[in-house]
Amino acid sequence: MRRQNFIELRLLHAKGLSLHLVFMLIPLLFDVDCDRHGEILSKLAQLVDEGKIQPLLDDRSFSMAEIAAAHRHAESGRAIGKVVLTQSFNL
Repeated sequence: MRRQNFIELRLLHAKGLSLHLVFMLIPLLFDVDCDRHGEILSKLAQLVDEGKIQPLLDDRSFSMAEIAAAHRHAESGRAIGKVVLTQSFNL
């Protein structure tokens, strides 16, 4: 997807991927202002720890056995937020 210092983001957007992570990652990949991005990520972690920032999750969740249904739900446009997959572990 990368051509001569050009990052093609339309494919990521079309698949509904989280572009905010891509934008945060690009400067780090090209070693641009890493200290400043470290400060941003530290502040973000603090806000998450304080409960001031929370992810937007869809009301429905799916087990790994229902992964095809989860995919259909995400593609349908009816999902609001991220679709959650759950996995139970028998320890």
